[in-house]
Amino acid sequence: MAIDNLKDVYVDQLQDIFSACHQSKKATEELKGAANDSELKDALDAGVKGIQSGMDTLREIIEGHGADPKGEHCKGMEGLVEEARSHGIKEDISDPDARDAMIITQYQRMAHYAIAGYGCLVAFARRLELDGEAEKLQDCLNETYEGDRHMTDLAMGGINKAAV
Repeated sequence: MAIDNLKDVYVDQLQDIFSACHQSKKATEELKGAANDSELKDALDAGVKGIQSGMDTLREIIEGHGADPKGEHCKGMEGLVEEARSHGIKEDISDPDARDAMIITQYQRMAHYAIAGYGCLVAFARRLELDGEAEKLQDCLNETYEGDRHMTDLAMGGINKAAV
């Protein structure tokens, strides 16, 4: 697809974040399987559900523009997912608390990528006067921020201390 204007950038980036979410959802499920702490497992499960909710919203918006949600492959998230698997799952970490700290780190890196993507999409939708879409995307952004804050709370509330 040729990109000729902001609307084209918007649709392209909707597809890109859809791909990012698809990839991070799978990685988050895998991180959950490697986690030790029950609260962390619950938070990762909530993350999977939140990512799926965002994907549902993105699919609706993308299809509303006559585009295919799977029209892009996000190379940025591909790298973050590879790092999450390498460091959060495959890494030789003997202490389960240290692994949990690593899992939070890797999850938050993926979440921050999504935060950046959703933030741009909200700005594009507002500029394009797509107020309903901007509101839905803002909800996705807020939910992603909340998941990120919850992970920070878990880390600061005991996981990092246990990993010492």
